[in-house]
Amino acid sequence: MITNWQEHKKQLLKNPEFVKAMGEVEIEFQIAEAIIKARMKKGLTQKELAKKLNTKQSVISRLESVKTIPTLSFLKRLAEALDLGLKVEFC
Repeated sequence: MITNWQEHKKQLLKNPEFVKAMGEVEIEFQIAEAIIKARMKKGLTQKELAKKLNTKQSVISRLESVKTIPTLSFLKRLAEALDLGLKVEFC
């Protein structure tokens, strides 16, 4: 019986289909994590950030929970609203 998240994750990572699916959405999670970290570093709530972007808090929530993928133009606006630069790289 699985008793915690770490044990459950170990079991999931044994499944090649799960590992493949994780790899397919990794970039989306990285983007969401970067948005959350940048917002929190600036000390902003989702609602405050949304106001700076002239959008709704629910839009920020969907981005941060990976329920939607931001466009490049939105990421540019986001970086500007946070007084940050935007860098895209290929590794």
